[in-house]
Amino acid sequence: MNDDAPIHDNPLSALALEVVENFSARGFTVATAESCTGGLIAGMITDIPGSSKVLDRGYVTYSNDAKIEMLSVPEEFFDEDGPGAVSEEVAEAMAKNALQKSSTDIAISVTGIAGPGGATEDKPVGLVWFGCACDWAPTFTISRYFDDNGRDAIRAETVMTALMILIETLKEAPDKEPDQDEA
Repeated sequence: MNDDAPIHDNPLSALALEVVENFSARGFTVATAESCTGGLIAGMITDIPGSSKVLDRGYVTYSNDAKIEMLSVPEEFFDEDGPGAVSEEVAEAMAKNALQKSSTDIAISVTGIAGPGGATEDKPVGLVWFGCACDWAPTFTISRYFDDNGRDAIRAETVMTALMILIETLKEAPDKEPDQDEA
């Protein structure tokens, strides 16, 4: 990192800096597919100088229609008998399809309930599903229940978790093959 780089003492900024440095150093790119965070993950990454080498694109798919149209999430997921927007199935489809549509190395997705409304008995405020798709491992999903300390807190915890998933997943990536021009 150069001496002109800002000091990132905010935990989110520090994680975003780690994403940009690690991905850039290894030549990997990322796409985001965001619902409850509304683009905050991509925003944190692009706050870091040099992020253009890392972030290919971000999909903000807040509505069900956007998830269907932009990320080809199956429409039946949103039917009365489907799993619904905040589900493992939707998080997985968002990540897989963001990876496929962007041609990046890794895609992270988030879909959840940041509140204050929108909760049900089965899906409380603070429930967030994450999906991660990459070229070197099977797509995986995880869920987290964040304390209902307000919308901003839930969204910040979601961004932090997504950035940590990216950092940890990159650690498992094999080294990239050099381009023909570099060989």
